[in-house]
Amino acid sequence: MPEQITTINPSTGQVLSTYESMPWARVDGILADAAHAQQAWARTVIAVRGEILLAVAAELRRRLDELAMLVVHEMGKPVAEAKAEVEKCAWVCEYYAQESPRALADELVEASGSRSWTSYEPLGTVLAIMPWNFPYWQVFRFAAPALAAGNAALLKHSPNVTACALAVQEVFEAAGLPEHLFTTILIAEPDVPTMVTRIIEDDRVSAVTLTGSNRAGAHVAMAAGKAVKKSVLELGGSDPFVVLGDADLDDVIPKAVASRFLNGGQSCLSAKRFIVERTLAEEFARRFAAAVAEMTVGDPTDPATRIGPLARVDLAQGLHRQVQESITAGARALVGGQPLTEGSAFYAPTVLVDVTVDMPVMAEETFGPAAAVIAFDTDEDAARLANLTPYGLGASVWSRDESRALAVGKQIQSGALFINAVVASDPRLPFGGVKQSGYGRELGTPGAREFTNIRTVLVG
Repeated sequence: MPEQITTINPSTGQVLSTYESMPWARVDGILADAAHAQQAWARTVIAVRGEILLAVAAELRRRLDELAMLVVHEMGKPVAEAKAEVEKCAWVCEYYAQESPRALADELVEASGSRSWTSYEPLGTVLAIMPWNFPYWQVFRFAAPALAAGNAALLKHSPNVTACALAVQEVFEAAGLPEHLFTTILIAEPDVPTMVTRIIEDDRVSAVTLTGSNRAGAHVAMAAGKAVKKSVLELGGSDPFVVLGDADLDDVIPKAVASRFLNGGQSCLSAKRFIVERTLAEEFARRFAAAVAEMTVGDPTDPATRIGPLARVDLAQGLHRQVQESITAGARALVGGQPLTEGSAFYAPTVLVDVTVDMPVMAEETFGPAAAVIAFDTDEDAARLANLTPYGLGASVWSRDESRALAVGKQIQSGALFINAVVASDPRLPFGGVKQSGYGRELGTPGAREFTNIRTVLVG
């Protein structure tokens, strides 16, 4: 009998639905159907592919409320943020409908022969392994450019957002995407390692992309490397938020709150370590904590709620371990520092000071509503502290002196550097990391070309 997938509402602890995991025979049929459908899709002119993406955007907006509530119930995202996520997915579809014809056009190159050019051709079928924290956005930021380029897409989503995963497939089908070009594969947690490896190894799959933990990323990279297939990894992050002594705190404090606590702090690119010049550190921490204390925590279906539950109880327990171990080692909580209710997925928004670099809240990635504030004395010290992490996804630097901020930022190892702005993904800009944050790029023109065969053509 196949394993089952059970989804649970993190706000209430109640079971939402149960699904049957797909056996290999079912997955084998999906791979065959996708490979066949992709051949016809690759021959479809790019303008037609773009028209379907525009229809997908319209379908997302038509189902806005329905889709948002699925996210709210499955992983606890506040409803206002859930609706914004759906809208962003519509935006990325529109962007690639407009951008792909330019990004994927043949590029003439002067070389030997009478003519030569570079073409961008689809790879085939791409497997996407996606996380629960942005159940729609993570999928669409991969699927929109991959489909626009002429690929087929297979989705292995996180089990706790299975309804969201199935809804994505429904949206594509309702918008007129030809059958079998986007398919959700349901795999129960115990079967994931072996089943994912088997899919990656299959000759009908050309590439794989994963957004998730470093452990999962290492497994996928190993399987893809063994099969000699393209892989893209977007993994963890422990982004520094560097505040120089001349920064305007009236501007910085609201941005610091937004950067850390969006999605309940469950984001790889959210700021997690607040590195503040010593002359400003005490005032920053006091005002930051006061702003955090004012955030409304509660029912994610309420539009007034800023912070809902974490996606699972075990995630709240893991965050509490990191916070408590840091406090035991000498950190001090200006606000929060404990679960709101014992045994629940709700955790009090937390700001810690007096931290040191060896404490869990500085040395590990914290995936929830907890922020660590540490002081620095020189610009070189700020960059050193920012780089004291195995991750390198994003970084932001705040100062009235843009040149100084850029000089500090250029010393920080990251895939994205934002000056006087909150790090965020944008369809128009490439997104990805360095070091243990992964490799490859999504979004922007590089994202349009990531799952293509960059082919040289020469006519003698």
